[in-house]
Amino acid sequence: MAGVLDTVDQRTRLVGENRLEILLFQLAGPQLFALNVFKIREVLTLPTLTQMPQRHPNVVGVIHLRGQTIPVIDLSGAIGLQPQPVDGNSTIIVTEYNLSVQAFLVRTVDRIMNLNWDAVQPPPRGAGRAHYLTAITRLENMRLVEIIDVEKVLAEIVPFNTRVSDALLEDPLLQRARGREVLVVDDSPTGVNQVRDTLAQLDLKLHVATDGLKALRMLQGWADAGEDLNERLLMVITDAEMPEMDGYRLTTEIRRDPRLKDLFVVLHTSLSGNFNKAMVEKVGCDGFLSKFQPDQLVEVVRARLQRLEP
Repeated sequence: MAGVLDTVDQRTRLVGENRLEILLFQLAGPQLFALNVFKIREVLTLPTLTQMPQRHPNVVGVIHLRGQTIPVIDLSGAIGLQPQPVDGNSTIIVTEYNLSVQAFLVRTVDRIMNLNWDAVQPPPRGAGRAHYLTAITRLENMRLVEIIDVEKVLAEIVPFNTRVSDALLEDPLLQRARGREVLVVDDSPTGVNQVRDTLAQLDLKLHVATDGLKALRMLQGWADAGEDLNERLLMVITDAEMPEMDGYRLTTEIRRDPRLKDLFVVLHTSLSGNFNKAMVEKVGCDGFLSKFQPDQLVEVVRARLQRLEP
């Protein structure tokens, strides 16, 4: 199955077209789950597992892979299902999120699915596992696929830090951020809370949209009402992966609208690597930032304030 990801670099063009590819897999039962292919390094049979003392209950151990020590997380147990047994036939999905590498233990991998972001919907309210889902979609036969909120899973194992260093907060330039407004676009409550907790230390006011289409409609509505958005909003901070419309397409649509085109837009994502930097340039973002880096987020705010200085 590792070979199924060998051509992932050839697929990156899909993201700029509001498309994505997801890897389908199963955990404890027949239900299909998914992760974005762009966050996956490889799929392989579980190598020799090393146990660790005082590990988190959902971390089954660590593996040594290509010079790295990588934690292996029981994804089934982490989202509240029956723990996944570990044996010689166990499969892992090695992923990179927020500049960290980890492997998820799964029962079996199914296939890669190519689809439009507008075919991806938020999970229904009241769904039992909605706490750990960012979205759902369906196969051609209408079989449900649940896309897991990996950011939440990882935050429960290693809580993210939102504390900004004192040295940064003492910068007098940041006083100019107080009371300014920011639009945050993210379908993950964990991602939104990280931004909220970080920017609260600057007394910034946040507006939140859970996908790019909602954000675009919000911006257009303000513009239709005669708002000067360059005056109102300090910046737009958007995730890359979202139902309905991804952050790349949102940025493209913002640049196409004469009323919105000068907004300061930052891509804030758990995706990593040179691919994102290339996409930032392609669609016209003003910056790229990995998630859960509070000091770097504040540095972006500081850079924006510097641009506004007379």
